[in-house]
Amino acid sequence: MEHFWAQNSDIILRLVIALVLGMLIGAERLLVHKEAGMKTHALVAMGAAVFVLISEALAQKYGGNGGFDPGRIASNIIVGIGFLSAGSIIFRDSRLLGLTTAGGLWVTAGIGMASGFGLFSLAIIATILVLFILIAMNIFEKPIRKISDQSSESDQR
Repeated sequence: MEHFWAQNSDIILRLVIALVLGMLIGAERLLVHKEAGMKTHALVAMGAAVFVLISEALAQKYGGNGGFDPGRIASNIIVGIGFLSAGSIIFRDSRLLGLTTAGGLWVTAGIGMASGFGLFSLAIIATILVLFILIAMNIFEKPIRKISDQSSESDQR
């Protein structure tokens, strides 16, 4: 069993980093009461990392075959996440909802891909920037929304 952990330590590290970074982004989404929370973001990040690891393994195994492009797997992660993210966007009462969630899932997949490729610095920096966007921008948006809401109320009178 010890041999298993030693032999697969790089894979485990990549998956765990993707999982943890996805959970951090999902924790912020959970704190602001959004539907896609820790589990969803962790699964998206780790799933993207798994597909990248598959892509790397297939490149090592079949890379010499003409016409084989393991990069297609990684590129199709973006398409799949786009489909998943589109499902989180809804239009209700003349308002578009879920765009931040969709964007968060999309960038979380990118963070998972970076982790899967072993680009840990990129994944960590991107996570910090995503959290900055989600947390700091929320703080900056509150006073702007108040002004906008007051303006809308006075326009309706």
